[in-house]
Amino acid sequence: MVKYQASQLDRTFSALADPTRRSVLLRLKEEPDLSVSELARPLSLKLPGLMKHLDVLSDAGLITRTKNGRTVAVRLSADPMLEAMEWLRKYERFWTVSLDRLVALVEEDEQ
Repeated sequence: MVKYQASQLDRTFSALADPTRRSVLLRLKEEPDLSVSELARPLSLKLPGLMKHLDVLSDAGLITRTKNGRTVAVRLSADPMLEAMEWLRKYERFWTVSLDRLVALVEEDEQ
């Protein structure tokens, strides 16, 4: 079996693929520095399940965790998303052309 070293971009997209992790990131955008307990409260997850999601987000560099006493605060770190956006922009023209064709087709049908 070949050992595969995941790139930063791979880790970012892998972390963003899960809806629970995306909801955690959205919540951290709106409410920075939440504790792990505060993050877990509205989710239908037990703390160990959330911790696994946080580990994936942390490995991807999308969050940072700081410990103050017994409380662990979590903060969004959006830098890896910038690299993902740059990668997506390279392919933007492909879907833009398709969307333009779709708009033209719909407008043609309306007339």
